Amino acid sequence: QVQLVESGGGSVQAGGSLRLSCVPTGYTYSSGCMAWFRQVPGKERDRVAAMHTGSGLTYYADSVKGRFTINLDNAKNTLVLELNSLGPEDTAMYYCAARQGLCYEKSTEYVAWGQGTQVTVSS
Repeated sequence: QVQLVESGGGSVQAGGSLRLSCVPTGYTYSSGCMAWFRQVPGKERDRVAAMHTGSGLTYYADSVKGRFTINLDNAKNTLVLELNSLGPEDTAMYYCAARQGLCYEKSTEYVAWGQGTQVTVSS
């Protein structure tokens, strides 16, 4: 069973940066997908970035392209999301997720979830 633990959220001013980390345990997908989603109260959980761990392909939501970077630190067994040029619109709870196989956009396709880490950006 895959378990995911996120860390690294916090409060920053607009224009600032944060680094989110997700440590998986029990992740044995030789060809799987790890992703970051975010959610604000009353809205759906949206995917912001994903990485296929087999091919290394990455995917980004249009709203974060050029500002967020997803990468896998194999030495530390950690999925990282670098958040730069943050704006108030990035305020949300951020979740790490994983699934076997291809990367999909819908949150319902992912079977493993972390507990979430809050990101708050003030103007």
